Amino acid sequence: MKSIVYLIAGTYRAAGMERILAGKANRLADAGYNVTIVTTDQKSRCPAYPLDPRISQTDLGISYEDSNGRSFPVKAAGYPLRIAKHWIRLSRLLKRIRPDITVSMFCNDVSFLPFINDGSRKILEAHFSRYKRLQYNRSGIWAVADRLRSAMDRIWAGRFDTFVVLTHQDAGLWGKMKNIRVIPNFTDMEFNAPVSAYNRQVLAVGRYDYQKGFDMLVKAWKLICTDGWTLRIAGQGTLPETGCKNIFTGFSENIFEEYKKSSIFALSSRYEGLPMVLLEAQAAGMPSVCFDCKCGPREIVKDGENGFLIPECDIQSFAGALKKLIDNVELRKTMGECAYRESVRYAPQNIMDLWMKMFEEQ
Repeated sequence: MKSIVYLIAGTYRAAGMERILAGKANRLADAGYNVTIVTTDQKSRCPAYPLDPRISQTDLGISYEDSNGRSFPVKAAGYPLRIAKHWIRLSRLLKRIRPDITVSMFCNDVSFLPFINDGSRKILEAHFSRYKRLQYNRSGIWAVADRLRSAMDRIWAGRFDTFVVLTHQDAGLWGKMKNIRVIPNFTDMEFNAPVSAYNRQVLAVGRYDYQKGFDMLVKAWKLICTDGWTLRIAGQGTLPETGCKNIFTGFSENIFEEYKKSSIFALSSRYEGLPMVLLEAQAAGMPSVCFDCKCGPREIVKDGENGFLIPECDIQSFAGALKKLIDNVELRKTMGECAYRESVRYAPQNIMDLWMKMFEEQ
């Protein structure tokens, strides 16, 4: 079996990309691959998700994140030195261990990895959509930097042997690239049957930030009559006071139980890559109401079959779709059963087969 090196900033965050990497690395180790994870900002912190003891872990000590929160001039001044240090240390490591395949998770190595002549195939994974940087909606010098980096992303991606994106929609946004391939994420959350359609809770999951659009979800919730129903927004961060007694917020220690207590899932994001929470909701057998943001929802949700796709930021229509499901238990049940059947497309083994097939190509 081949040896594979994954490059990522750190594995200590309890976030989607880190979770998917841990899941893939563990399954590859089980299949006999020699897996190494190389980080730049781990700083002796433990991985957020368990890693097989057969997986090697190495941190290069670059510390890009030390400049987080600093002004643009300060970050820009220190960046070239960190990149140079990163390039040198990663080159030495790859030339020493000689992997067959090196996979970048689209972190700071993306600009120079293809130039490291260690004999490995270079693969790039994008866990965000093509125009994510522009969707940050920042202003001033940061907006200029986002536009420049968005343009450079395509140039950098074109230098890799293979460039993997999560959705066909996103592949189209990158334009005609000979090296592009679509492999979605998988979900390892398993339910023996669809959750009960009689649960009277709508669930949303994610960080409390601009991307997730919970401000729009709260506005939609306030437009509908929800007697006896609750909206649970499970996430981390600071969410402004909603002023609504049947909206519950805060971090959940057991997200699996939150799915089991709910019967409808709401995704109000302004942008996504391929939302893991939507895959989990589908595995739970829950119909979803989603903004048709770029990218991901339309490849998971079949409008009118296992959920509803709503035009981006159309709060009134979002509220109407939620109300339609709240008022009709049979519709919740039918759509939930359809979602449960569809979830097999994102089963771990089905997705890992795609990765291993690609790794074994010459």
